[in-house]
Amino acid sequence: MEQLVGVHHHHSSSSSLSPRTPSPTHPLPHLLRLPSSSNRLRPPDHPHSSHPVSKLLRVTPPFFLVLLAAVYLLASFTIFSSPAASLRPTKNRPKLLLPMPAPSPPPPDLFELHGGRIRAWITNVGATVTSLLVPDNNGVLGDVVLGFDSLDPYQEKCSTFNDACLNNLKLVTSTSNYGWRIKDGKFTLNDKQYSLAINNPPNTLHGGFKGFDKIIWEVAEYVKGENPSITFKYYSKDGEEGFPGDVSVTARYSILASTTLKLEMEAIPLNKATPISLAQHTYWNLAGHNSGDVLAHTVQILGSQITPVDETSIPTGEMMPVSGSPFNFLTETTIGSRIDQVPGGYDHNFVIDCGEVKSGLCHVAKVTDPSSSRVLDIWADAPGVQFYTGNFLNGIVGKGGAVYGKHAGLCLETQGFPNAVNQPNFPSVVVQPGEKYSHTMLFEFSTK
Repeated sequence: MEQLVGVHHHHSSSSSLSPRTPSPTHPLPHLLRLPSSSNRLRPPDHPHSSHPVSKLLRVTPPFFLVLLAAVYLLASFTIFSSPAASLRPTKNRPKLLLPMPAPSPPPPDLFELHGGRIRAWITNVGATVTSLLVPDNNGVLGDVVLGFDSLDPYQEKCSTFNDACLNNLKLVTSTSNYGWRIKDGKFTLNDKQYSLAINNPPNTLHGGFKGFDKIIWEVAEYVKGENPSITFKYYSKDGEEGFPGDVSVTARYSILASTTLKLEMEAIPLNKATPISLAQHTYWNLAGHNSGDVLAHTVQILGSQITPVDETSIPTGEMMPVSGSPFNFLTETTIGSRIDQVPGGYDHNFVIDCGEVKSGLCHVAKVTDPSSSRVLDIWADAPGVQFYTGNFLNGIVGKGGAVYGKHAGLCLETQGFPNAVNQPNFPSVVVQPGEKYSHTMLFEFSTK
């Protein structure tokens, strides 16, 4: 999946700061202090006077007493009748805005789906399948997905299954808003030209330098038990990697029956039309992730045409019949039997004929490993499928120290046609605001 699955919210809040509210207790000032009957305060000409009023008048002049009493009464009235300073409304008081820090992204994590006879491990980094245990014809479980022992490599730009950064290919289940290539990293939509990240010069591949496969998705729901599933969400902001519009994206994995993994992808543009083509990019090796190359696997692709490409792997806009060519996989054919007739190996988009249908999905492809008798049938509702044979894998160290060399895995990515946004004769990949893009895949395992 190239731009998917996943989903930027920044929250801020404002608050006004006010002076601290005064204490409700106001001690009364001592405006009058009666002097003690000290001889020092007694005038010498009235040595025998002891009347309290006369004493007070001798000490404090009457005018001053009246003035102090008036001040006292005025102060008391003001203090006890006025509202507290912090509660008084003030016109045009400026508010001090305190921005809240943006919520930190969720940490990388790994989730297990255990149902029936298969077990899947999926990470929120790129909504990526890291392992999938499937039984062979003797019931022995084997991990049929290339991957790593830790989550760190899945977040790095140039160390995962991106073919040594030559193609920026996605790792094990990746997502971005536009699968495969866009010519020169440009397209025009509604009379406006958009320029994208050029991560596969001179083109854009899988959504740019940081496609949906590199972001950490939010886990919206995680269900364990008899019908396990996990749903990831991502909010792609307008301008991300150059693409227009805010897009809300979800990807839901679930295990059906006993040996079927289902993936449902949805995306809704919120404010601008934008191209969307979500692709799932797992590297499969049905003999086991550590068993060498896949050249002995047989493949059937139910597409009678391909979209031929130029020297930079961009479709020319034509449709070419596969009959009589090394691209003819209408019947089961060993991958290695004709791969040398295709310069560089298979990396082409097949036009799905949609013959047999199951649950509204077309039968896209069938892969068989003769050594384990494992069989993978893929069903989907997309118009095309990219068949890729890991042509640039060059000794990447994976799970358990396994070394993944050339052709160590194969990919069958159902999708919209590459560069469809620039080819009016291809099925449109443009989705309007409020419309829902949906793409469903079934990975059905069995034994021969």
